[in-house]
Amino acid sequence: MKLSFKNDYSEGCHPSILHALATSNLEQHDGYGLDAFSENASKLILKQMGNYTADIHFVAGGTQANLLVISSILKPFESVISVETGHIAEHEAGAIEATGHKINTVAGENGKLTVPAIETVLSQHQIVPHQVKPKLVYISNSTELGTIYTHAELKALSDYCRAHDLYLYMDGARLGQALVAKENDLSLNDISVFTDAFYIGGTKNGALLGEAIVITNKELQNGFDFVMKQRGALLSKGRLLGIQFETLFQENLYFQLATHANHQAMKIKQALKEKGILFWVETTTNQLFPILTQSQIETLECLFQFYIWQKLNENESVIRLITSWATPEEHTHALIDAIHQL
Repeated sequence: MKLSFKNDYSEGCHPSILHALATSNLEQHDGYGLDAFSENASKLILKQMGNYTADIHFVAGGTQANLLVISSILKPFESVISVETGHIAEHEAGAIEATGHKINTVAGENGKLTVPAIETVLSQHQIVPHQVKPKLVYISNSTELGTIYTHAELKALSDYCRAHDLYLYMDGARLGQALVAKENDLSLNDISVFTDAFYIGGTKNGALLGEAIVITNKELQNGFDFVMKQRGALLSKGRLLGIQFETLFQENLYFQLATHANHQAMKIKQALKEKGILFWVETTTNQLFPILTQSQIETLECLFQFYIWQKLNENESVIRLITSWATPEEHTHALIDAIHQL
């Protein structure tokens, strides 16, 4: 069987979560997120964030989180600004557009959105009321290319959005990996201050499934539970999500798992660099984008699974290698050995 470096959600969940689910299985608890586990999980996240005025809502997946937040915030004629590689623009089957909201895509810088790019979109949408009105700025941290926002970059986006009456929303599918990356200078508190809403990804960092939506803008908090119910996201067995996030945010487990994923990736990155292999984009999170020849790709494909991300020319392509919270050391070493033999 081939070893997979294709995604970071192939495994089930951390054993501590399975244990917590099993030991509480026959207990009776209130439904719809009103259980003690969900309430305690919310408290743990608020404490970690250092922001006690935010609202926390647990949902099953990232696309669901993006759809719920964006569709609840925007009026029918308002649109979203995103980089072309943004998850909502490329990997969610038009979920946002299906709610009636256009996505204004722009070129990013290594997957990141910049203030000049936002300015360009706004300048191109001045024919009122004949064009959609850009209202929400969507970013991911880490990005689809594994890069992360610095404190200065996120603050600049936040300041611009607030000066121009725009909402700032962060997709945090891999937020854990971003926050423990080597060059990161952002905290969870910073993100809560600079954004109007974001989510903390569990699916790609040790949970069976689930994301924690954090709404920091008080004006956007009222009625969000109605939106969740209407969209089929309010689980009667909400305890199943609460238990997972309670476990992840006890004893720093969430960040320990993200650190493991990044550490495994950086060992692979070092082996690629020693081999003289170049990268499409520089990252210090758990996603790597090396540029390989067709022959090198075919050799690795005999033993490993990964995505061919983008074809550059007749002989070279970018592949994506990704490690997870559960990637075994022996799998990492097997890939490194194969790289050394290329």
